[in-house]
Amino acid sequence: MSVRFLKPALRALALVLASRAGAAHEIAGNRFFPATLSVDDPGVNDELAVPTIAVTKSGDEPPVKELDFSAEYAKRVTEAFAISVGPAWTHLFAPGGPAGTGASGFQNLDTTFKYRLYKDPLHELVMSIGLSIEWGGSGASGAGADAFTTYTPTIYFGKGFGDLPDTVWWARPIALTGVVGYSVPGSAQTVTFDPDTGDTAIELHPQFLNWGLTLQYSMPYLKSAVYDFGLPDLFNRLIPVVEASFQTPVANFAGAGLRTTGTVNPGVIWVTNYYQVGIEAIVPINRDSGRNVGALAQLHIYLDDLFPTTIGKPIFGGPVAPARPF
Repeated sequence: MSVRFLKPALRALALVLASRAGAAHEIAGNRFFPATLSVDDPGVNDELAVPTIAVTKSGDEPPVKELDFSAEYAKRVTEAFAISVGPAWTHLFAPGGPAGTGASGFQNLDTTFKYRLYKDPLHELVMSIGLSIEWGGSGASGAGADAFTTYTPTIYFGKGFGDLPDTVWWARPIALTGVVGYSVPGSAQTVTFDPDTGDTAIELHPQFLNWGLTLQYSMPYLKSAVYDFGLPDLFNRLIPVVEASFQTPVANFAGAGLRTTGTVNPGVIWVTNYYQVGIEAIVPINRDSGRNVGALAQLHIYLDDLFPTTIGKPIFGGPVAPARPF
């Protein structure tokens, strides 16, 4: 009996990166939490992320170059509860093949249900819980989409440091956000039989701990809540950020040789009252996570700020005060 595994950790991580990047922005007190690109933030809002573009190269031998185009639409049902849908399209370039060759297709459709549990404006703290569902069989298997559904319950948090004492005023623009999720495949394994050879193949479906952090330094916060240095408007709209996203196999992977994979993504987000633009480098933490430095870019539109009384307001309840950083 031969044993093989349907999806290595790198592919799972790439799908998370491509289809679940930055779902919302949030205001807690004076703190504006932007929609980060690779680690989902704790916000619950009406927003549209389109496009999100990622270019990476796997750690395989030979390496496979991957191009991802994705989008995400988030809609609030109530002021604190939102549902988002995220399609993603992938092209895998054939190693050493002519330009344009390789496999391509849509990934499985991803749906996330998120509820904001707690918000403390004084301490700039936000906490949310959610459930993401990757619908098995809704994408193209040739592009790496699984035939089984995966469920990922997740905890989200965000904490600004505007409550620090005057002696460290320069650190008040700093904020941390993070996620901890546990992905559970809808089936533990897939068994196939080859009538030509008589072999039975077992494809195990591992369970993963998905976890990540972002470190941000908000120039809009520095100007509005700490001290205005009279910098040009271009700099006052920047939020330098470092995101770190990891995935650790925890169950149903015996003998696979899987280990923790992830990337560290330094970049910058430029924000306005109605949209933001972000760009980051994708730096693999080890060979299993990828080869060479990739790139990630996103345009994120705040529908709740653009259309607060129509498509940007919750389905149930009246308009909510816009979450504007300026």
